Amino acid sequence: MATPNYGYEKRQRELAKKKKKEEKARAKAAGKPYDDAPVENPMAPPPVVPGEEPAGG
Repeated sequence: MATPNYGYEKRQRELAKKKKKEEKARAKAAGKPYDDAPVENPMAPPPVVPGEEPAGG
């Protein structure tokens, strides 16, 4: 059985951290939020659910 290459694993983790940090910096410079969650627009109308009547109607 081969022994684990801890140095390789550590390097891969470091590269992943560096990539994520660069992506955050790039998004911040562009003025966009970083998180994967979609940004909700407070001015947008609420979503319409089938089977329900729209409010204010």
